[in-house]
Amino acid sequence: MEAFLEMLDDGTSLVLAATVFIATASLVFGILASLRLRGAVRKRTATIGRETPDAGDRSRGSLRDTGMKAVQRLIDYTTRHYSSLDESNMRVLRNRLVQAGIFDPRAVGFFFLVRAVLAIGAGSMFAVMAPLLPESFSAVYWPMVGLGGLAGYLVPSLALDRIIARRRNEYRIGFPDFMDLMVVCADAGLAMEAALERVGRELGPSYPALSINIHMTNLEIRAGRSLTEALEHFAARLGLEEVKSFATLIQQSSELGSSITDALRVYSEDMRHKRLSIAEEKAYALPAKLSLPLMVCIFPVLFIVILLPVIVRVKLGVY
Repeated sequence: MEAFLEMLDDGTSLVLAATVFIATASLVFGILASLRLRGAVRKRTATIGRETPDAGDRSRGSLRDTGMKAVQRLIDYTTRHYSSLDESNMRVLRNRLVQAGIFDPRAVGFFFLVRAVLAIGAGSMFAVMAPLLPESFSAVYWPMVGLGGLAGYLVPSLALDRIIARRRNEYRIGFPDFMDLMVVCADAGLAMEAALERVGRELGPSYPALSINIHMTNLEIRAGRSLTEALEHFAARLGLEEVKSFATLIQQSSELGSSITDALRVYSEDMRHKRLSIAEEKAYALPAKLSLPLMVCIFPVLFIVILLPVIVRVKLGVY
């Protein structure tokens, strides 16, 4: 009996010890968890405080935003002003910008603004540099200022023409490949819209500008335009007679109910022959183009090499 009471006393002490241990451990872990959470919150608050810009940064940001808003208002005002003056010239300029790959509706105002700034800047630069020239140039002071302003006025238009010519050359090179891929897609049974989408993805790495215009045509078709209207806009963006003929071909085939696949195959062969004829024309024109460099650069050197020994012998009297 005494042994049983001793075992009972030992079990009670063990339970009491376990209860005290669990309570103590829970308290310690709770305190540690609260301290850890408070430290994490403190670090987060410190980080947010460091990321918050100071007064100087806010002032710089506000000045930058104010400047951007002022430029935006100036571009919008320029666009509205020139739109009200001459709508036909604005339409022509907008078409040129689209052909150059600039699709922003505010690009017209930005173009006029850049042209005005360059004209005033170039004229002012010539006005400042003219007094540094000798006095003999004083009579042409104002003509030089006018020529500087005229050069600054014409530079944006010339740069735009150069961009259009470069993109149009890319379009002209890539359009026969576009036609060949369209024929392959048509033979595979794809519809015209699906063929345009697939061809646009395939031409992306080789002809990115042409691929962008094809993607825009797909977006117009998805937005609800008819295939004929979308292709007409596609031809207007590219500015090539071949693309306009392609749009007319699709329209006539759709109206007459003929096979678009056969029409694409015939037109693709015609494009291939046309590209070959253009290459042959350039090859035939090459001798005529080389005649002037030969006469100016190579023939005088040959004459000097051939006649120089004779001239030396005649001058020295050696026969």
